[in-house]
Amino acid sequence: MAKNKLTREGLTKYQEELDYLKSVKRKEISQKIKEAREQGDLSENAEYDAARDEQRDVEARIDEIEALLKDVEVIDVESKSGKITKVSFGCSVRLLDVAENEEYTFTIKSVSEASSLKGVISDESPIGRAIIGAKKGQVVNVETEEGVLKYQVQDVWLDR
Repeated sequence: MAKNKLTREGLTKYQEELDYLKSVKRKEISQKIKEAREQGDLSENAEYDAARDEQRDVEARIDEIEALLKDVEVIDVESKSGKITKVSFGCSVRLLDVAENEEYTFTIKSVSEASSLKGVISDESPIGRAIIGAKKGQVVNVETEEGVLKYQVQDVWLDR
């Protein structure tokens, strides 16, 4: 079974969310359920149903985070020293789409940390898989459903 890779930042984010859900959110929901029960007939009590639904969602999220953290491998990007010479997990990269002559900047993290809106791609995505190990100036081929795309690695760095 593969370990769940996370950056130190990602690990901290998940630990903080888990702590919040367990120590704060559970108590809030418990109070909502208690107050809804005090209103009487639960069969037609929308507040009770909503609180129970919220409780189910929170418990599912707690289970999800606990499963993720159970078998985690922290990739300590901060410990990498010197100049980054090739694309690796946790680094940022500027790519040139050779055909379109457009530049893109990405940070490479795990699937669970990826967010295309924030420019964070997964190391398991087609682009992530193709550029891991590539050096500055190297052209890589990315297999997509639309065909092969060519990207040139313009720059690689670590955000500190």
